[in-house]
Amino acid sequence: MTTTKVAVITGGGSGIGRAAALGFAAAGYKTAICGRRSEALEAVTAETGGYWGQCDVTDPAEVAKFFAGVKTEFGQIDVVFNNAGRSAPAVSFGDVDVVTWREMIDTNLNGAFYVAREAFRIMRDQTPQGGRIINNGSISADVPRPGAAAYNASKHAITGLTKTISLDGRAFNIACGQIDIGNAATDMTSKMSAGVLQANGTIMPEPRMDVANVVDGLLYMAGLPLSANVQFMTVMATTMPYIGRG
Repeated sequence: MTTTKVAVITGGGSGIGRAAALGFAAAGYKTAICGRRSEALEAVTAETGGYWGQCDVTDPAEVAKFFAGVKTEFGQIDVVFNNAGRSAPAVSFGDVDVVTWREMIDTNLNGAFYVAREAFRIMRDQTPQGGRIINNGSISADVPRPGAAAYNASKHAITGLTKTISLDGRAFNIACGQIDIGNAATDMTSKMSAGVLQANGTIMPEPRMDVANVVDGLLYMAGLPLSANVQFMTVMATTMPYIGRG
């Protein structure tokens, strides 16, 4: 594939973000990544080339600075994978800590908003106008896990954010879609093989899938012309507890 397109990936230093950065670069995209750990970002960029910036997505000023740097480096932004996020240990709803709740919402929802807003502004104002934003939802954006109130709420909210960006983006040739991922094999999901809390209260191991399947989905979404959009895509381990959650 030959392209002059620019792809931005947040949370690009590890996990799904790292795999996405490598995948977009291999497909010919110029890549820009951000995250909190400079050494991880440098290691990925050594493989992909492109641009990296240390950025905490919970800080709107840092997000704005990162996107300004990308625009200066490349002159345009075509695709943004709004990926940065976090999780927390399972805990019953009545025992959810307020600090944990706020940190989760600040990263998974507020951070996603700051990133999408900067991307939207650049895509709206650049020539040619337009671009594509892909938000990282989750299986939990549709069917929640037990003991994960803050995570579930943040990911349900991402679905509303995706729909709003998709609607408001029509006037500016900006497409927005969401990829809901179930049990991609990364460090974040490594404990699933040992056992995960299920809706019936038991602990059971869950199957995982190669993260390359997620990258394939992202590249398909990103490769469409702006006249077409995948509004929602679910990519999951085939036999994981999702339909019926068990």
